[in-house]
Amino acid sequence: MAGHSKWSTIKRKKGEKDNARAKVFTKISREILVCIRENGSADPSINGRLRDLIAKAKSNNIPSDNIDRLLKKAQGGEKNDYESCVYEGYGPGGIAVLVSCLTDNRNRTAGEMRHYFDKSGGNLGNSGCVSFMFNEKGMVVIDNENGDVDADVFMEHVIESGADDYKLGEHGEDIIEVFTKPNGAAKVGEELQKHGYKVLSAQNEQIPSNYSALSDEEQIKKMTVLLESLEDNDDVQNVWHNWE
Repeated sequence: MAGHSKWSTIKRKKGEKDNARAKVFTKISREILVCIRENGSADPSINGRLRDLIAKAKSNNIPSDNIDRLLKKAQGGEKNDYESCVYEGYGPGGIAVLVSCLTDNRNRTAGEMRHYFDKSGGNLGNSGCVSFMFNEKGMVVIDNENGDVDADVFMEHVIESGADDYKLGEHGEDIIEVFTKPNGAAKVGEELQKHGYKVLSAQNEQIPSNYSALSDEEQIKKMTVLLESLEDNDDVQNVWHNWE
């Protein structure tokens, strides 16, 4: 289980029932509302971050009508009090975990985060306790579900786009990860789209500098439950960890 990749979780949710899809839309909706509030524009042609989030919503099979209604609400000045916060801690076996949230109630979210970590046999730590183990990079995720991306041609396009590196999917994954400098993912994603590639996501990610393995079956079970609990929480936007 790659520590920086959320796509196995996202693909699983895409195949689940409607309420799981609704949870994904809730998370992306918060990102969109905050993005519009911070950038002051609900026009994706001039708001690059918003354009990326709309693409992310569509890649998760969110209907265009739902996206349009959300944009109209934001344009109408719908109030939102969401603020970003990051929680850090250790899962079973000392696995480092970073959790980014958008919440309208910090006390509620902090309590829920502490509960998840405690229940898994880990512990929620102070700011900075694990973040030094991660490096922020831009990441563009390319859809290769059909396996029709030519590796040699793709490498040329990656170089031309200005990206730093890329990694083809492993262990049956049907995505390609392209790495950029922080805040460079949107531009690289746009360049790759010009060549016909389907961009699933283009945003900053936290990449672990090293990975840790778990061999104890009970720890593996608890770590899996911890990640599922975090992903299922509406306040949680991203979960990064160094579990190999």
